[in-house]
Amino acid sequence: MKLLTVAQLQTRVYAQKETNLSLLDGLFCQAKDAGADMICLPEMFSCPYETPNFPVYAEPSGGPSWQTLSRLAKRYQVYLSAGSVPESDEAGNVYNTAYVFDREGRQIAKHRKVHLFDIDVKGGQRFKESDTLTAGDKSTVFDTEFGPMGLCICYDFRFPELARRMVLDGAQVILVPAAFNMTTGPAHWEILFRSRAVDNQVFTFGTAPARDMDASYHSWGHSIAVSPWGTVLNQMEAEEGMQITSIDLDEVEQVREQLPLLKHRMADL
Repeated sequence: MKLLTVAQLQTRVYAQKETNLSLLDGLFCQAKDAGADMICLPEMFSCPYETPNFPVYAEPSGGPSWQTLSRLAKRYQVYLSAGSVPESDEAGNVYNTAYVFDREGRQIAKHRKVHLFDIDVKGGQRFKESDTLTAGDKSTVFDTEFGPMGLCICYDFRFPELARRMVLDGAQVILVPAAFNMTTGPAHWEILFRSRAVDNQVFTFGTAPARDMDASYHSWGHSIAVSPWGTVLNQMEAEEGMQITSIDLDEVEQVREQLPLLKHRMADL
């Protein structure tokens, strides 16, 4: 068996970046005590989810927030899927970027959100990330001692081609820091994580911020873990908290052998 224990931290996002980062140490200690091999953080866990904030909170790769996350992964000897943060580059672009660190604090993956969240739902949510963010252009798969994993961010997960690309590149788990809202969350959150898991026969993990009704953007929360058979293994409500899920990566191959969807693909069509 290839057992992996994942801790998903559904954290509240405060206006002060330093507050969001400083609270992680105690939470990581709790997660490690619970046996976590990997800790997952939400999308924009250190930056209130508003387009004007992204350039203000942005840091270059390797900046202070990156260094704090790297140190935490090393201190607690865990893999860290570090949610996402605003990342700036030398050309003045700002990205919605997810980093992953190994147990020694080394960066082993970096994903820039490919599909920017530009929506206008009649009677619901309006948001336009492209006002201040630049899109990434890569699919992201990385290796761990448990096997290869894919990484994407929130709106990326709505596009089945990207999930399939990660699976064709070997992913057995897809990690998704995400912040669905009160319009899209009730309608699509669970069905998307179950659908991507079933279609690709992988484990899917969606980690969201806690809901804060005093903020301008209201997260749906409901951090979720789904099996390759489409079973919801764990799902939170809207409040702050931690969710611990242990999975056996051998289940991926077992499901694929019993129901060989990927082998039966008609790629020429």
